[in-house]
Amino acid sequence: MGLTHSSSTKQGLKDLFNVEKSKEEDYVIALAGNPNTGKSTVFNELTGLHQHTGNWPGKTVVNSQGKYAHKDKNFILVDLPGTYSLLASSVEEVVARDFICFGKPEVTVVVLDATCIERNLNLLLQVLEITDKVVACVNMMDEAKSKNIKIDIDLLSKELGIPVVPTTARSKIGMNILKDTIYDLCLNKIHTCPIEIQYPTEITEEIQQITAMLSSIFKDKINTKWLALRLLDGDESILNSISKFLDYDLGTINRKV
Repeated sequence: MGLTHSSSTKQGLKDLFNVEKSKEEDYVIALAGNPNTGKSTVFNELTGLHQHTGNWPGKTVVNSQGKYAHKDKNFILVDLPGTYSLLASSVEEVVARDFICFGKPEVTVVVLDATCIERNLNLLLQVLEITDKVVACVNMMDEAKSKNIKIDIDLLSKELGIPVVPTTARSKIGMNILKDTIYDLCLNKIHTCPIEIQYPTEITEEIQQITAMLSSIFKDKINTKWLALRLLDGDESILNSISKFLDYDLGTINRKV
């Protein structure tokens, strides 16, 4: 049925996303976030001069990647386009969504602006519906402090069910802790339990029925609950991505839905 997870891990990443692992044991990390959250600064501080840019295959959107080593492991950091959501209303959103969903990064880091976290939660919660291997990086803590904004990091982590790391990337504050957290999550030293979005009963029932159908087709190749939501939402772009990355035509199922 097309690409398996093991085949997409290395060759598929190169062919479909222009991400090339030098070694199979390298970890691929996605970096996501709204525009103006300091995401590029986080990227630069993590990777230093070990980065390059190109384009995503078939797109004019810039593909920025960098590498860094931490402890005994090597990491490839993929800087996704800045977006406000993953609902595929723009090319940038499609690129970010497809990489998180089909590129199977070991960890996705979502950068949040500490001065307006509530604006950034929409994207974070959408990412959490796709994968539970997520770190929230609350950046620009210095600006939050200057505005007398106090953030209970431990409570935020508890409510979200994922690790939350406060940083001020331009001053390099918190970056080693961020690296440690990514490392521990990649090596399963941290186990997440993300918050689940509660939908109305009638939608939940539809999701359960569609998920059962999709699970028999895709197994663990995609988060089928998230896919069910996208089909219920009438997202036709996901059908193209399923065909491209998993070599499967979901058109007949979508018409039934």
